Amino acid sequence: MDSNEHPRPSENPLQALGEPPADPRRRLGWLIQALGEANSRRLGLFVVPEELVLSVVIPVYNEKRTIDEILRRVRATPITTQIILIDDCSTDGTRELLRRWGPDGEDPQPDLTVLFHERNQGKGAALRTGFRHATGDLVIVQDADLEYDPAEYPRLIEPIVDGRADVVFGSRFIGETHRVHLFWHAVANQGLTFLSNMFTNLNLTDMEVCYKVFRREVIQGITLKSDRFGFEPEVTAKVARFRFPDRDGGRGRKCRIYETPVSYHGRSFEEGKHIRPLRDGLRALYCIIRFAFAD
Repeated sequence: MDSNEHPRPSENPLQALGEPPADPRRRLGWLIQALGEANSRRLGLFVVPEELVLSVVIPVYNEKRTIDEILRRVRATPITTQIILIDDCSTDGTRELLRRWGPDGEDPQPDLTVLFHERNQGKGAALRTGFRHATGDLVIVQDADLEYDPAEYPRLIEPIVDGRADVVFGSRFIGETHRVHLFWHAVANQGLTFLSNMFTNLNLTDMEVCYKVFRREVIQGITLKSDRFGFEPEVTAKVARFRFPDRDGGRGRKCRIYETPVSYHGRSFEEGKHIRPLRDGLRALYCIIRFAFAD
């Protein structure tokens, strides 16, 4: 090599891929190709199948201040969604707002399924109503209070889309951003999770988390009874026991349950948090024991 010659720099792999496409789905595919499959998996990046529909079940009680923003965030996700809102007899104007968005309202929103309870029954009852109306391939629970971020849907559904899981629990305790507050609330959550794990033989880190994703046939194949916050330990116990029907008449295989980190931006009681630690904690304890032995 001539002393005046210099080796050519290697070609930039991004240049070889060209400009990123304008379409969001194609742009994501371009980014995955640029990063490589292994790196993309670690970052939770994958192409969501266009035909997949995610039913987002949102129980609503007195969330007039946040309902617009949570809907904006759900709609911004790169996933086809069926959005189901269940008003549990709100008294702060939320109910009237949702009526406006219904099919007979002043401002109908065609992408929303809006359902109403005539009396306040609790989160568990609202979720049962929503699950009955779900038609998507997957079903996720979404609170309306902005504590959980819908931008994390792709990460949550990835183990199911990839064929490794049937149910995915989020976890606020395994390494994501979270608001620092309410020490005893966190201790209670971890204690209830520990007790739940003793009876279900799972090794979850956050049984009480809002974000739970199910194959639709799983959540619609379970009979749920808890009306209020007992939903979390009940659905955990019943998912742990659930078996898919076997074509040959056998017992069928059990659910494959995964857990993935989620961020958490918890609000205080002054900011409108609905759960009551003593009452709801004792109810959760009762449900852990009850549903460990009976349906």
